[in-house]
Amino acid sequence: MPDSYQPKPKDHFTFGLWTVGNTGRDPFGGPTRPQWSPAEIVDLLGEAGGVHGVNFHDNDLVPIDANQAESEQIKRDFAAALKRNKLRVCMATTNLFSDPAFKDGAFTSNDAEVRAYALHKTMRAMDLGAEFGADVYVFWGGREGVETDAAKDPVLATQRFREALNFLCEYSIQRGYEYKFALEAKPNEPRGHMYFPATYAYLALIPTLAHPEMVGVNPEVAHEHMAGLNFTHAVAAAIEAGKLFHIDLNDQQFGRYDQDLRFGSADVKSAFFLVKLLEDHKWDGYRHFDSHAYRTADREDVIAFARGSMRTYLILRERARAWNADAEIKKLLKKINRDSKDMAALGQYSESHAETLKAMLFDREKMAARPLPYEQLDQLTMEIILGSR
Repeated sequence: MPDSYQPKPKDHFTFGLWTVGNTGRDPFGGPTRPQWSPAEIVDLLGEAGGVHGVNFHDNDLVPIDANQAESEQIKRDFAAALKRNKLRVCMATTNLFSDPAFKDGAFTSNDAEVRAYALHKTMRAMDLGAEFGADVYVFWGGREGVETDAAKDPVLATQRFREALNFLCEYSIQRGYEYKFALEAKPNEPRGHMYFPATYAYLALIPTLAHPEMVGVNPEVAHEHMAGLNFTHAVAAAIEAGKLFHIDLNDQQFGRYDQDLRFGSADVKSAFFLVKLLEDHKWDGYRHFDSHAYRTADREDVIAFARGSMRTYLILRERARAWNADAEIKKLLKKINRDSKDMAALGQYSESHAETLKAMLFDREKMAARPLPYEQLDQLTMEIILGSR
């Protein structure tokens, strides 16, 4: 295996306790793998090699009904596993979707006591994440939505969600945690109609918050692909806005249920352009693999799943570099991109530029006749991805 395909901690690859620790349960069948403890999951990631860190929901680490003594023992075992495997906690989040108390949402619930409990649970989870050094905090509103719009006023729901985020930003500031908050969108599942279904919805919400500088997004491949959207474009919007605080890498066939497949295993072309975008723009955040091994996998195959996730990213990173360096591709790009400093300058508004543009004569037939060899470019891209160039 080329050294460039061997993951290293500096690559910032992370996994969640709930990802490699998934037991293989699905809506139609029970677990096919044992429930490993958090410490055992960290040991598995250490065995996989090259992992930078591990992430958790509050109840991935400490069960919701654990007593104080049990909680402290779990945390001691987890801390010891992190130390012996030279891993760190990078991101934390709160489970606000599994417990029946959240059957109608958390921050957007119609029940004021449930909304208060959601804040209570999240503050305690933020304390737990900070205890282990997490610096990113993700919010996925798994139950924030409705089955019927008769149930909630969506304007009021948005206001409640904003108030919760503002509250928690203030709590983070008061406690000196310095968290970066990352909002995660999902178009469908588990509610019939989800609020904030796509990354763009959160990008619109963030400027309305009391502390927009603290809040960004955590887009996930599968969540955008479920709705048939172009994930790379969503990530590009977040990068351009300076709001890509975290990213969830997995894979998903368009139009299916939430599959959480191994990164690059279903749509390698989309994965290529995503990796190219992240690398071209030198994004240095955590690359979190929010995916699950097949239900058929045993422990050895789960390790292969973790290694494969990282290896695929590194292969695509190398392919992206090859694309950028390819002489024929460079030639085509030069033909396609017709830059003009004069025209670009006119695109910066001033009264004189506006008058100049209005007075100009454009040869539409000449512009329309200019070649755009995108078929050639796409074929060369496929050959780069497939390794034939």
